[in-house]
Amino acid sequence: MPPTDDPTEDQPDEPEQPRSREADRAAAAARIQHQNTWVDLQIRQAQERGEFENLPGAGKPIEGLGSEHDPDWWLKKLVERERIAVLPPSIALRKEDAELDERLDAINVERDVRREVEDFNERVIRARYSLSAGPPLITMPRDVDETVASWRERREARRVPRSEPAAPPRRRHWWNRR
Repeated sequence: MPPTDDPTEDQPDEPEQPRSREADRAAAAARIQHQNTWVDLQIRQAQERGEFENLPGAGKPIEGLGSEHDPDWWLKKLVERERIAVLPPSIALRKEDAELDERLDAINVERDVRREVEDFNERVIRARYSLSAGPPLITMPRDVDETVASWRERREARRVPRSEPAAPPRRRHWWNRR
């Protein structure tokens, strides 16, 4: 085998020496210091570009600062921001009853309308027999056949009467099309 000019070939493999804790800490501190200077540089450049000017709430006190601590502050902010309505079951069923006809009008198949009304009735009956705090439940189950009949009537009223079908367009040959 001919000799090569690679100097590492002649040397035996040396195992890597484990670094000491002091060396690891020094390396971590250097990384943190480098990161801090990079972050400061990014902030300074953004300030020069004017990206921190006219921010919403600038110059105003922070809302809720200085008042007593509420551990559920984030949940209350979420409910307010997302407009989440948490209603007692009796009020939720009353609201759903008021909107049920509109929701049924969006359904095209009678079987699905029946299933929706039956599901509503089951929830009303379940709420009647459950003990819950809050206002009393005054919503009554709906008669499935009556609700389906009124759904059919509303559907027929929405249906546009068809006029006589127009004569089909004259078929053109491919060479006459544009």
